[in-house]
Amino acid sequence: MTTNQCDIGLIGLGVMGENLALNMESKGFSVAVFNRTTEVTEKFAAGRAKGKNIQPTRTIEEFVGALKKPRIAMMMVKAGPPVDSVINELVPLLEKGDIIIDGGNSLFTDTRRRGKELEGKGIHFVGMGVSGGEEGALKGPSLMPGGSRESWEIIAPIFRKIAAQVDGEPCCRYMGPDGAGHYVKMVHNGIEYGDIQLICEAYAILKDVLGMDAAQLADTFAEWNKGELESYLIEITSVIFRKIDPDTGKPLVDMILDKAGQKGTGIWTLQAAIRQYVVISTINAAVEARVISSRKEERVAASKILPHPRVRQFKGNRTRLIDAVRDALYASKIVSYTQGMELLRSGSAEYKWNLNLSDIATIWRGGCIIRAKFLNRIVQAYRRDAALHNLLLDRYFTRAIKKAQSKWRLVLAIAIKHGVATPAFSAS
Repeated sequence: MTTNQCDIGLIGLGVMGENLALNMESKGFSVAVFNRTTEVTEKFAAGRAKGKNIQPTRTIEEFVGALKKPRIAMMMVKAGPPVDSVINELVPLLEKGDIIIDGGNSLFTDTRRRGKELEGKGIHFVGMGVSGGEEGALKGPSLMPGGSRESWEIIAPIFRKIAAQVDGEPCCRYMGPDGAGHYVKMVHNGIEYGDIQLICEAYAILKDVLGMDAAQLADTFAEWNKGELESYLIEITSVIFRKIDPDTGKPLVDMILDKAGQKGTGIWTLQAAIRQYVVISTINAAVEARVISSRKEERVAASKILPHPRVRQFKGNRTRLIDAVRDALYASKIVSYTQGMELLRSGSAEYKWNLNLSDIATIWRGGCIIRAKFLNRIVQAYRRDAALHNLLLDRYFTRAIKKAQSKWRLVLAIAIKHGVATPAFSAS
């Protein structure tokens, strides 16, 4: 391939970078790729990219020279100093009107700073949230781009085409100026933390109060996935319960170390909420649960001197409790998303982004980790009232909370009585 012929360039060939490059190429775009470690580039070129319209480059100069004008250079590198380092290498080689895209999980305030610095040089900077993990990057992610409207018009044909598609609509829409895209992705990740914690608490109640085994849990979650809780996370939870550890022959879920980690975006979400005086109690409980989980040694030591109280076996109606847990999970999920959308609304006002909350819920319906049938309800709520300040005031969500409230309270009371921790259910 000759120089100045590639539609887009991608820097950073981790699995996400490789998969995005392959996704772009499969949709008809020519892609130049560069990785700081040349061996990584060569391995990709000789392997997954072999025979495809992907041009490997060995130097940053060769990379920039391979791009059509205006040049579009997308980074998939670790957030923080590595992003600034790549930008500093690119800038001397670029011209006015060229575009740099940061597709990593950067802090939105860093994105705002970088955008302002590059604006003075005539270079567009786009902070783009990318959700969906490795599979999403390859088959169609949810994309949240923020930057100048002018830069969006240039990159839109590529990213709308590689994004996940739901009901014929791409899960990629312009979020707003400067750090809007990365802010939306940050809140997305916070909501994801909340979703996962709520699922964990539902699991804990069913397992510890009702004594359900992995097969019963799998059937229960599969059944829940047929209703309002239908979502990627509920679906894969059911699948996980059916996995068997090949070494022991036991359910894999029972062999997993109960020690969770986190990458920091949940904490960023909490910090933003505190600065903006927004309550996100469910997400806060989820982040704190991860912190407690990570302190395995301390928990084990404490359990030896603070023994679990003896509790009588549950004697109530099992089917009714299972249904009540489902309703409590759905109600808590509604509250968690309500808090997340309020944080988006607050951030939009604070930074003058004019975020479209209906658009955001729309692009989260496919490709991303929190994709769910439930998001259609949020889209409809904001289409009914674009100025809606609180999702709970929408007629559908008001009815849903009223319907679930008594069962929700019952579940919490039973969990407390049986010594099952439900911080996110309670905080919701």
